[in-house]
Amino acid sequence: MTGERIGIIGGGIVGVALARELMARGAGEVTVLEKEARLAAHQTGHNSGVVHAGLYYKPGSLKATLCAAGRVSIREFCEEKGLPYREVGKLVVAVDESELPALAEIERRSIENGVPDLVRIDDVDRLHEIEPHVAGVAAVHSPHTAAVDYAAITEAMAQDVRAAGGHIALHSEVTGIRLENGTVRVITPSGEHVFDRVIACAGLQSDIVAKLVGADSSPKILPFRGEYWELEPARGDLVRGMIYPVPDPRFPFLGVHFTRGVYDEIHVGPNAVPALAREGYKWLRVSPKDTLESLRWPGAWPLAKQHWRMGVDEISGSLVKPLYYQKARRFIPELRMSDLTAKTAAGVRAQAWGRGGELLDDFAVDQVGPVTLLRNAPSPAATSSIAIAQYVIDHYLSRIDA
Repeated sequence: MTGERIGIIGGGIVGVALARELMARGAGEVTVLEKEARLAAHQTGHNSGVVHAGLYYKPGSLKATLCAAGRVSIREFCEEKGLPYREVGKLVVAVDESELPALAEIERRSIENGVPDLVRIDDVDRLHEIEPHVAGVAAVHSPHTAAVDYAAITEAMAQDVRAAGGHIALHSEVTGIRLENGTVRVITPSGEHVFDRVIACAGLQSDIVAKLVGADSSPKILPFRGEYWELEPARGDLVRGMIYPVPDPRFPFLGVHFTRGVYDEIHVGPNAVPALAREGYKWLRVSPKDTLESLRWPGAWPLAKQHWRMGVDEISGSLVKPLYYQKARRFIPELRMSDLTAKTAAGVRAQAWGRGGELLDDFAVDQVGPVTLLRNAPSPAATSSIAIAQYVIDHYLSRIDA
């Protein structure tokens, strides 16, 4: 990689982490192309700020492996840069006995994934020592699950990139990619760039960028919006750290939960509703083109047939506040509907899905000549960002060198 021109498409935390790692390894000329006016404008800047400890992921998967390494790297980076890093802890709660088998599976996976200091709790009194207002019959507690500001982390990484001689070009949407005689010509409205290699970390646009280089159209990105309600600050004593449900293993979403953020704010959410635009952070943000593309995808109807009940439930909760409130109140019976003061934020998850309607669960990477494509990098990609950067360089860029 020494002396090579390397382009990175996407200025989210994964793209900037890649640029930083490349510069640290002595790569030649590194340029990040970001279409927005700022870094971390989409998934990175719209998530809940959780540093995941690795409770949910299939042991041996990329998610499990890179989340474990990434958690340590993010903590060390925050310590180095003086950025806030708060280990507020996470409680995954079985509300009733029907959820105990799924809780046991979370415990098993957590142990295999090496989640540090995980504790199984079957004593309700012990449960209330951690979260006095929670309702449940059992839980697992991850004391080292933390909260950070991922946008601030991305900016700090970008400072390292620039200090090492790398370039970050904002307002640089990629509209074309051509492979020419072993090089890659990348076209933006402001001009063209010629690279020896390109790494695409385009998140919500990852399938569109993949199409520009002739990659397989599958997996396709299905955007899911997750909406958060803010908890009334005066009622902040209802939640000490993070309270999560036992997730339904059929879905890649965790369900509505309570998250105390790095700045002490408490969010309730997110839900998971199909977004009507790739960057549809509100219901009124509609892209007929994006919606039509999703409906035309061969996997659309198998997915709808399998999960339509969940879809109706999630959409209803989004549109009708009392339904959303009832989901949250299962975990904190003292919660009042007036405690949910406003929808303060929403994120859109870039969820990859295949032609058969299957939702991809693990991180996924493709290679087309000198172009490396991150095809699926949802949560815990922010937690794993530094580890993802190291993995991609070691397994894809270094492989080309060989």
